[in-house]
Amino acid sequence: QVQFVESGGGLVQPGGSLRLSCSASESIISISPMAWYRQVPGKQRELVAHIRNGGSTYYADSVKGRFTISRDNAKNTVCLQMNSLKPEDTAVYYCNRAYYPFSSWGQGTQVTVSS
Repeated sequence: QVQFVESGGGLVQPGGSLRLSCSASESIISISPMAWYRQVPGKQRELVAHIRNGGSTYYADSVKGRFTISRDNAKNTVCLQMNSLKPEDTAVYYCNRAYYPFSSWGQGTQVTVSS
């Protein structure tokens, strides 16, 4: 089963940017779409964005116009460029398949937006 490792999180001030990366243990070419999710303690994990092999994308309304998802099947990676970050973007971010059945969830990467 493919495994995912997320990285790139950190502490950033409101209005700042971060670029998250997701590395897969094997080819993701057969996984379409691939997605980024986020979770705040005590709340359900929510879908942030997903991308198909053809490049078509979906974004949650809360991040539309600020986040950009991309994928590189040759490198088995999916990235999330996050701009104009807001405190409400604070969460642990995960990557995985966009639809059930999901692969095992990785550790995620913490994003904290605070002044």
